[in-house]
Amino acid sequence: MGKIAFIFPGQGSQTVGMGKDVAQSDANIAAVFQSADERLGFSLSSLIFEGPQETLTLTYNAQPALLTTSVALLQKVKEAGITADYVAGHSLGEYTALVAAGAISFTDAVYAVRKRGEFMEKAVPAGEGTMAAVLGMDAAALEAVTNEISEQGDPVQLANLNCPGQIVISGSKAGVEKAGNLAKERGAKRVIPLEVSGPFHSLLMKPAASHLQEVLNTIAIRDAEIPVIANVTAQPVVKKEEILRLLIEQLYSPVRWEQSVETMIRLGVDTFVEIGPGKVLSGLVKKISRNVRVYAVNDLASLQATVAALKGE
Repeated sequence: MGKIAFIFPGQGSQTVGMGKDVAQSDANIAAVFQSADERLGFSLSSLIFEGPQETLTLTYNAQPALLTTSVALLQKVKEAGITADYVAGHSLGEYTALVAAGAISFTDAVYAVRKRGEFMEKAVPAGEGTMAAVLGMDAAALEAVTNEISEQGDPVQLANLNCPGQIVISGSKAGVEKAGNLAKERGAKRVIPLEVSGPFHSLLMKPAASHLQEVLNTIAIRDAEIPVIANVTAQPVVKKEEILRLLIEQLYSPVRWEQSVETMIRLGVDTFVEIGPGKVLSGLVKKISRNVRVYAVNDLASLQATVAALKGE
């Protein structure tokens, strides 16, 4: 019997109404949303369930909203008796993974990612930094492009190494535009500008990292009960000191998602369960390996189907 990994989505998967059917069907799950409201001092749950989408999508709202919804769905998966051998999350999703691994309490995590979103928003004035997805180019060739543009004075770097042929670059507006053009000249199939409010996972996020460190220093981080595959290293981490250090570095370092999935497969994972809104990570895992089973739990129906499939073995 192979191993199971729980994986948790990051920013971009948020939709109004996510988690609502689960919260309405179960008082314990409704309490998860309520405790987020209490910790943050405003009604995050009504923003999640009723919108508007533009407000929900703001970085400092989207991050706690996605974490809360993913943790609510995780609770249902755990109640069904399904456990993970490894956990991982994409960027923001790493915080959900740490909650799943018992390294950070849910209410501390929801507070930390709310602050993380605020710091990310403030680190670079609006409109000065951006991100773009580059399709059909390998990492080494694209890194040569970003290094070249950065050396000319417009900072840009690899931000998310998602799956073969899909890499997100991040940096100054000029840097991302110039790198995108040069990448196309050198054979990239497409460059798609992303709707983001800043240059996440680039060195321009360094100011946010020092503020984040101050917040993380005030919350309890414990050793993980389940190994967490860290974005920065694509390797398992358990020790609290290392977890803290990697969360700070994560803000301005690339998310090594493709490598993280490969690490889990190498460690014996043959079943990936994406827990949280959307199916972005499920799609990426399928592009990384055709030999694994992938399930997505994002509402009651998909929860029941996934539990039936996993329990039916």
